[in-house]
Amino acid sequence: MIRFKVVIKYLGYILLFNSLFLLIAAAISLFNNEKSLIPLITSALICTVVGILPHLLIGKTGEIQFHEGLAISVIGWFVTCIAGMLPYVMWGNEFGLAEAIFESVSGYTTTGATVLSDVEALPKGLLFWRSSTSFIGGVGIILFVLLVLPEKRGAMSSFYRAEVSDLSKMSFTMRSRHITRIIVTVYFILIVSQIILLKVAGMTFFDAVCHSFTTVATSGFSTKNLSIGAYNSVWIESITIFFMLISSMHFGLIYGTITGRKYNLFRSHPTRMYVVVILIGIMLIALQLTNEHFYGFWESFRLAFFQVASLVSTTGYATVDTANWPIFSIILLLYFSIQCGMVGSTAGGIKFDRVYLFFASAKKQLKLILHPEGMYVVRMNNQVVDQKLELQVLVFIVVYILTLSVTTLLLSAMDIDGMTAFSASVATLGNVGPGFGTVSSLGNFGHLPDAAKYILSANMLLGRLEIMNAFALFMMLSVKRRH
Repeated sequence: MIRFKVVIKYLGYILLFNSLFLLIAAAISLFNNEKSLIPLITSALICTVVGILPHLLIGKTGEIQFHEGLAISVIGWFVTCIAGMLPYVMWGNEFGLAEAIFESVSGYTTTGATVLSDVEALPKGLLFWRSSTSFIGGVGIILFVLLVLPEKRGAMSSFYRAEVSDLSKMSFTMRSRHITRIIVTVYFILIVSQIILLKVAGMTFFDAVCHSFTTVATSGFSTKNLSIGAYNSVWIESITIFFMLISSMHFGLIYGTITGRKYNLFRSHPTRMYVVVILIGIMLIALQLTNEHFYGFWESFRLAFFQVASLVSTTGYATVDTANWPIFSIILLLYFSIQCGMVGSTAGGIKFDRVYLFFASAKKQLKLILHPEGMYVVRMNNQVVDQKLELQVLVFIVVYILTLSVTTLLLSAMDIDGMTAFSASVATLGNVGPGFGTVSSLGNFGHLPDAAKYILSANMLLGRLEIMNAFALFMMLSVKRRH
């Protein structure tokens, strides 16, 4: 049985964590004498008061169970997104209720899709808050909260099991708190490194911070209407490509590479295959763009490299509008938007490890057809994959495709054209950001009906929760209600 007072108490921690960044954003607004100060400071006060109340009214809760950890993890994302929309609603202008919810969910889930037609019209305080939502959501607000939990080890274990996928745990042999510290440490190292490099490459310090927050979080929120293309700098693009790709890889393997451990990026076969697939995609797109005289070869290679890295990592930055590219290139980019990065990273989507495991499982089944009495196993990095995990991955892929199909049908029923409906569904469920059609890389989602914005917001949350956790909580609550 779920003790809802326990859930409410931990949701308070989450609101307090958000209020910290709202206060920082308010300070930036105050320093720049902006009108966004009132929305930001009011939102911070609301989050602080509502966050403190559970701790004043609810005493010690003791250790929590896995079901309670799952409830806190899932409901925590909903509560966070509601809190995050407050400054947008109070600011107004392009933000109605549907737009504010969409932008907040897009930030926290690190999708990076936007409803704004003029990002540069936002004051710096709101721009920082917008980037902060991606920073908070990138590694997961639940994992941040895990670091400062004053409660028992049971809470740590329950949250960790609910928040981190089983497949990503295969590269870890440590306890959950140690793993959480590793993930957050790598996250901060990448962000600080990118801030320094972008500043050296010519960005202002403010832009470097905002872009680093949303690159390592693989969100793609930019402070410019033309995204990274606004800088027209090979150095800035190269730095961004590197951090997009490295952030789409398993943080445990990144840590292992930095510290010289056995488990590292260079010894991971799925990681090597992931890089190979990306390079093949880049070359195919670059060759087509060259052959069809869109650009010269080196310009085609530069643009293809950036766009493939951006979509496969689910960052969603842009240097060009890909909506006008040939259909073959668009289909390849759509594939990368569905496959996406690797487990244990800040990327969304199905994830390459699952695709890798799917083909390994298919190969095993073919062998069993040829040799029914044979004994075969699936391996990843010389580790035998448990059959339960193998089945879990296959079920996830099926549910993912079904969810994608249902969302596309719902959008199509609103008279949204097929390419826009499908790519918007892909981009939001995979937490990628831009799609094609009218929601392309230099477009926005603001023109879609409010109903579509709500559906796509739900899609982004499902994608960030990796679908199954949300459905599992719904099933658990519905079963308890019947009893």
